[in-house]
Amino acid sequence: MDIEELRTFVEVADAGGISPGALRLGVSKSIVSRRLVRLEAELGVQLLVRTTRGAALTEAGTTFRDYAARVCADIDTGKEAILPTGPLRGRLRISAPMSFGPNHFAPALAEMARRHPQLDMQTCYSDRFVDLIAEGYDCAIRVGYLADSNLIARRVGPVYGQLVASPEYVKVHGSPQTPDELLAHQVLTKGAEVWQLTDGDKIIAVRPQGRFKSDSGVALVAAAVAGLGIAYLPDCLTYEQLASGALVPVLAAYPPPPAGAYVVRPPGQHPARKIRALIDLLIEYCDGSTHPPYRVPAGAVTQDQAG
Repeated sequence: MDIEELRTFVEVADAGGISPGALRLGVSKSIVSRRLVRLEAELGVQLLVRTTRGAALTEAGTTFRDYAARVCADIDTGKEAILPTGPLRGRLRISAPMSFGPNHFAPALAEMARRHPQLDMQTCYSDRFVDLIAEGYDCAIRVGYLADSNLIARRVGPVYGQLVASPEYVKVHGSPQTPDELLAHQVLTKGAEVWQLTDGDKIIAVRPQGRFKSDSGVALVAAAVAGLGIAYLPDCLTYEQLASGALVPVLAAYPPPPAGAYVVRPPGQHPARKIRALIDLLIEYCDGSTHPPYRVPAGAVTQDQAG
């Protein structure tokens, strides 16, 4: 089975058609079509249904796409293992958060592509929790407090946040003075989550309740501005609203501990060279940024950890 046929199939499947797939690969549509015909003939199944609008995966194609993507990724990793120096090549597929990824991580990812012109980069922005292994991602950028998992995470910088509400909400419902008083307020959350607050050196865990939930941080900002409740949000999403007075800090005496920005990858003995390059660039970006969520205290240390 030819690796170029597999790579062509993955690109066409992800692009949604032969024409955009050919554009990604930099080859003609006739070459793409021939590769697909040979692959389907070898497998003995139809992987794609051609339509006037593009190409749609069959049930067999949907199943085979993830296997093909992993094979292509393994081949790229193998090439790096025997060619540890020289230009980065192959494809780097990244999952990043929609809430502030396009504004705050996109410049660093663009710089990554500029520095490595032979590397094909694909970034998918979504606040959905992506299964890296099943969906064929090389890595993900995740923000917050990482849950335990079998993934390998590298912290690239801090993310600062605080509790906020609209002045109208505070005027009508008052402002909590202690973490326990949060339980009497409407809060805006992504789900059934636990908020961490600090009282000196002590960490206080609170499980607040509310009727408005969203997996989008941007949606939670809008809900907070509308006066629906108290939200715990990263500064990068609220600094404009705080500056304008549309939001005000809440429980400032009990700030949340800094969260983190992480590059998360599937388990393996060594990260691919392209992932190491991405980690180094994001550390550089976060360390040098003057944007509120990326202020790194002097002497801060980043380290590999399971998360």
